[in-house]
Amino acid sequence: MINGVHVIVYSRDADADRAFIRDVLGFPGVDVGGGWLIFKLPPAEIAAHPTEGEPQHELYLMCDDLEKTLGDLRSKGVEIAKPPSDQGWGTLAAIKLPSGAELSLYEPHHQVAYDL
Repeated sequence: MINGVHVIVYSRDADADRAFIRDVLGFPGVDVGGGWLIFKLPPAEIAAHPTEGEPQHELYLMCDDLEKTLGDLRSKGVEIAKPPSDQGWGTLAAIKLPSGAELSLYEPHHQVAYDL
């Protein structure tokens, strides 16, 4: 039986991004040895979207109020990589990780599956 999801974010500066996830995003985690941190995620959902191109995977951290979340992150010195963009079905934005990679944020405008 599947009992969870394990997400991997590849990074050019994993130590800095781990510290960011722990200290700025506030995700609790476990040290599985040698400082290698694995973090607890909030509830999750999965969707399958059609594509004409190569199949790919995307990661979005979800929030109830994207503007407030971005304001909280800005106050912690987080750089906004992509400003909020209303897509109708949801609002998207992205922040910069210390490694320079972008992490997408998503405020859904529809019922979320994890509340079922």
